[in-house]
Parts: sequence; C-alpha cells; structure tokens
Amino acid sequence: MQPLLLEVCKKAMTSAYLIWLLFIAIYDFRQRRVPNWLVLAGAFLALAALSTGMAPIEQDWTAALLGAGVGFGFLLLFYALRVMGAGDVKFAGALGLWVGLSALPPVWLIGSLLAGLHAALWLALQRWPVFPRLSLVLFGPSSSPQGQPAPTRVRFIPYAAYLALAAAVWMVWGRQGS
Repeated sequence: MQPLLLEVCKKAMTSAYLIWLLFIAIYDFRQRRVPNWLVLAGAFLALAALSTGMAPIEQDWTAALLGAGVGFGFLLLFYALRVMGAGDVKFAGALGLWVGLSALPPVWLIGSLLAGLHAALWLALQRWPVFPRLSLVLFGPSSSPQGQPAPTRVRFIPYAAYLALAAAVWMVWGRQGS
C-alpha cells in the first residue's frame, strides 16, 4: 500500500476509534449500560485495524490480545463482586484490543479518578441537595439524592463512559511521550 494511502487509512481508523469511544460514553451516560452490539462493533473494528496494519496505536497482536484479556479479566473480578456491570467488563476487553496492555494502567487510572469524582459528587448532592436538576442530569431519574427510595441495584456511575473518556484523553495527549 502506498505510504500516503496508508497514512490516510490510519487517520480514518483513528477517527473511527474516537467516534466509537464517543458512542460508548454517550450511551453509558444516558442509559447506564453498554450494549453488546456496540462493544462487538468496537472489537471487530480493532481486529480489522490490527490485521490490516492500520491500528491507530502501533502494537503487535500479542500486546493487543494481552490488553483484551487483562482488561476483561481484571474487571471481571469487580463484576463477580457485584460492583460493576457486565457491559463495563466487556468494554474493557474491547478497549484492550485497541490500546494494548501498556496503555491500560493509565487509562484505568484516569477513568477511575473520573468515576471517583462522580461518586464524590453523588455523595455531596445526596447530603446537600442544592441542585436537584444537576442530580437528575448526572445520575438519572432512578437514583434520587434527596433520600427517596431507590431501586435495590442502582448503577449511578457510568464506568465505561469514564474509561472511554480516559482512553480518548490518553490517545490525544498521553501518547505524546511514547
């Protein structure tokens, strides 16, 4: 393949990757779930990018598959403890295909910090409900910070969305040092 064409294809694949992350983030923020079709679309796109040499992040198959396995396996522990949804776990596996094993720790760190800020804000708004509309926007109608009864299993932190945002941040700024 011509070098110019390859560069254009890599840029297109980078755009597709960032758009996929955006879809994941929007869907998880709005629905508090990540659909299988969206996770599978990202995984298939990552496999296509790897097999054609157009992956936006230079890595080999071993790093990508290790990233997928570690991403899925590590978050599977949290799913088993019933503190994380299955969509978050599957998304972490698909994300590992894109970023590889070496990028997972910074992505997890950034995503966990964002999710922690979300949780802290939720606790603050639960204790001091000064902005009820903000509560509805951030946490949805199913979790009311005013002390009203909520469903037994509320997923108020969209962890996949925060991982997606962290992966986009890492893609744009974090790779510069690599």
